[in-house]
Amino acid sequence: MLQGRRVVLGVSGGIAAYKAIELCRRLVDAGAFVSPVLTPDSLHFVTQQTFSALASEPARVTLWDSPEPSPHTHLGQHADLVVVAPATARVLAAYAMGLSDDLLVATLLATRAPVVVCPAMHTEMWEQPAVEANVALLRARGVHVVDPVAGPLAGGDVGVGRLAEPADILVVCERVLGGGDLAGLRVLVTAGGTREPIDPVRFIGNRSSGKQGHAIADEAAARGAEVTLVTTASRPAAPGVAVVRVETAAEMEQAVAARRDAADVIVMAAAVADFRPKAVADTKLKKRDGVPDIVLEPTPDILAGLGAGKVPGQTLVGFAAETTDLLANAEAKVRGKGLDLVVANDVSAPGVGFEHDTNAVVLLGADGSRHDVALADKRAVARAVLDAVLDLRK
Repeated sequence: MLQGRRVVLGVSGGIAAYKAIELCRRLVDAGAFVSPVLTPDSLHFVTQQTFSALASEPARVTLWDSPEPSPHTHLGQHADLVVVAPATARVLAAYAMGLSDDLLVATLLATRAPVVVCPAMHTEMWEQPAVEANVALLRARGVHVVDPVAGPLAGGDVGVGRLAEPADILVVCERVLGGGDLAGLRVLVTAGGTREPIDPVRFIGNRSSGKQGHAIADEAAARGAEVTLVTTASRPAAPGVAVVRVETAAEMEQAVAARRDAADVIVMAAAVADFRPKAVADTKLKKRDGVPDIVLEPTPDILAGLGAGKVPGQTLVGFAAETTDLLANAEAKVRGKGLDLVVANDVSAPGVGFEHDTNAVVLLGADGSRHDVALADKRAVARAVLDAVLDLRK
């Protein structure tokens, strides 16, 4: 997909800039014509000469050292792809706000080619609301974001913020240009925890944030799938993902039922409540009236219903969030509900499951296969789940 394509490789000023050297080499080896654009700050970590030696043409640093009178428009107009690795908080902010204060951001603003940004920074910066807002805005504008991963950071710290590996970034670039390995597949994903009302104010719910389900939907879209996301979470979704907002188990069941037959892959990542109040109070219950007599009834088992009526050729993935007997419960779920794959996690373990940005899972296939995914950010887990789906479909 990269053979003969013109790629602008932007490198901004973070310690992860050294990884851009390998990415540059991989892009060239894949047949791309690579034009490096370095920010002045990046030169504290790498040299202009290094990229000039490895790339297809000399690396550029400023708007004022080019033979073209307008280098940013020349680069932007001729690019098939612009990839920024690493993308610092400053570059993300400048790109989001339209502040063309260097050659790299000016080129980003002057291109209509697809853009891939690969953030890298300390965890505290990555989780800063201003950075989160800028990234969400760029996603909404159609920019492809390769989320940072968990691992060692500068200064001896460990956390989410490490630049994705160059090999993984290269795969994303190929997918953006070539449609992706899920192209042609229709993927239905559920996410979040359902809320079963007690009265107009209170509800029975769970701790699910929807992060893992949203990560799966975003990853599937990035890999070329036609994605529908049925979610209870208010989180943003990647461009191109069709979002259906629901709240209760009954609403989720209805939304899934209307779309199940058209799906090639169904990933039930939502944490659906097992019980709901049999009767819902019309007005807010008051403490002065004493403890309410709440009678519970089971909610519909959406996953079991999907397994019982699975369409030929369809791949069904369930989730098993457990605190004890992880493998036994997960294996029983595969057999009892007609699943092709179950994603099992021990939500009592540190950093795993509900509300965390990271997860650690075991993938169990109906064919007896098993794949352990060590603690990683949820986008990396999403990649592992979809890789397993592709293996099953083969």
